[in-house]
Amino acid sequence: MTGYVIRGRVHKYGDNINTDIISPAQYMELSYADMAAHAMEGIDPDFSRKVRPGDIVVAGKNFGSGSSRETAPIALKYAGVGAVVAKFFARIFYRNALNIGLPVLELPEVGEINDGDELEIDLARGTIRNLTRNKDYRFTALPDHILELLQAGGLVPLLEQKMQTKY
Repeated sequence: MTGYVIRGRVHKYGDNINTDIISPAQYMELSYADMAAHAMEGIDPDFSRKVRPGDIVVAGKNFGSGSSRETAPIALKYAGVGAVVAKFFARIFYRNALNIGLPVLELPEVGEINDGDELEIDLARGTIRNLTRNKDYRFTALPDHILELLQAGGLVPLLEQKMQTKY
């Protein structure tokens, strides 16, 4: 896959951002768009007003810990987040994010990225360029089947595409 580039402004958070912070439980029954209006509300009440399409959430260790609710990555995606970059993720959040087509990337050097920096992420090449600081980073390249999943917009759209092709 070529040409899968995400460019956006950084919204930076710390360690142990759990699913209750990302997607507060009292909004789980709302539509995805309405739920997205409350994304990150527990730590950043203005997040949904500040985030622009393609912006990038950067966080420390254990992003997405807590419950296995799928609404956490869905709220971020529908808020317009183009990708999440963290030191490491809670595994269930990581898998849920990929399943709904939200790129999640592990980068040990997240401490070098600041709130408001502009990043350019090339998923196919495994690179992150901090355009604000003129610094480049590498992350473990995503396997082709994960790039295909992200390009399709998630697991359900990918399966729908494959079923249409097959039948």
